[in-house]
Amino acid sequence: MKIAVIPARGGSKRIPRKNIKEFCGKPMIAYSIEAALQSGCFDKIIVSTDDLEIAEVAKSYGAEVPFMRPMELSDDYSGTIPVIRHAIEWLIKQGFDPELICCLYATAPFVTAEYLQQGFQQLKSTNAAYAFTVTSYAFPIQRAIKLNPELGVEMFDRNNFNTRSQDLEEAWHDAGQFYWGRVDAWLTEKIIFGADSTPVILPRHRVQDIDTSEDWDRAEWLFKALQG
Repeated sequence: MKIAVIPARGGSKRIPRKNIKEFCGKPMIAYSIEAALQSGCFDKIIVSTDDLEIAEVAKSYGAEVPFMRPMELSDDYSGTIPVIRHAIEWLIKQGFDPELICCLYATAPFVTAEYLQQGFQQLKSTNAAYAFTVTSYAFPIQRAIKLNPELGVEMFDRNNFNTRSQDLEEAWHDAGQFYWGRVDAWLTEKIIFGADSTPVILPRHRVQDIDTSEDWDRAEWLFKALQG
């Protein structure tokens, strides 16, 4: 079986109720559920939550909420992999035979069915443990700077001061949309950012972290621009 698991706890601090806050006319989580449904990849789309309101919203958009996430996996320190492992173990106990699991974040309004399908195909056609979304940094990370306690500026690596940007190796980062993985990789909590993973490359305009109110406003502007 191919299962989408959408983690969506209720205790978001920086943007309260972020998972179900209205984003361009719909609860944020609705975009992930709809993309999963449109992809046709999944036998089940499950939302893992500790929150009854989130559960009701998720079900209204077509997801299943067959269990409530335990409190020990619902605090600020709970990692994603243990949450996915919990969902897999629940499925196995219920007699299901999951094979591929896609962790799909509830706060990924730019996710599309096409990229979910691409991730599935990449995982199937390789020996990779995971397939997950990445995008490139807009600025060379080798020339990054930091502010010191005296509000001065320092380079992380001064050896790159005179190196041309085009001569530096391109760097990539997690796009934070979804993570296709094999059941054994999730159950053994295999590291995602490793040699056994294959990247699903996204253009930068389809990636936006949403952790602050400024992020939220920018994401809505970008989303509306893409729709136009």
